[in-house]
Amino acid sequence: MTQYKMSISHQQFMTEVLRADPEFSAFFLRNAIASLDSDDPEERAVNMMVIHHVAQAYCDFDKLAQDAGISREELDSALSPEGNPTLSTLQSVLGSVGLRLSAEPVQKLAAVSEPVVEPVPA
Repeated sequence: MTQYKMSISHQQFMTEVLRADPEFSAFFLRNAIASLDSDDPEERAVNMMVIHHVAQAYCDFDKLAQDAGISREELDSALSPEGNPTLSTLQSVLGSVGLRLSAEPVQKLAAVSEPVVEPVPA
C-alpha cells in the first residue's frame, strides 16, 4: 500500500520557510515594502501578501493589532492584497520582526552649489 505524505497549507509552508531563515525574511520584507509604490495593482497585491506572511510568521496577530492600535479585523484588512496600511501599522509589523522603516534615495540627488535664500520682505 502506498503511503502519501499529508500536505500543508500555503500559509503553514510560508511560516516554516520564513521562520527558518530570518535574514531571508528581512530581505523578503524589505523588497516588498520598497515596491509598494508600484503602479501595477497585481505587484502591489503580491507585496501586501508578503508583508502579511512575514507578520504572521513572526508575531501574534492579536498582539500586533493591539500594538498598532487597531482591531484584528482591521489589521487583516490593512495587510490584505487590497490593503492600505497606515504608517503606524507598518511600523508595528516591522518592529515585530526586528526591523524599522528607513529612507533612501530613489535616484542620486543633485547637490545644490549655493544655498537657496528667499529675500525677507521689508
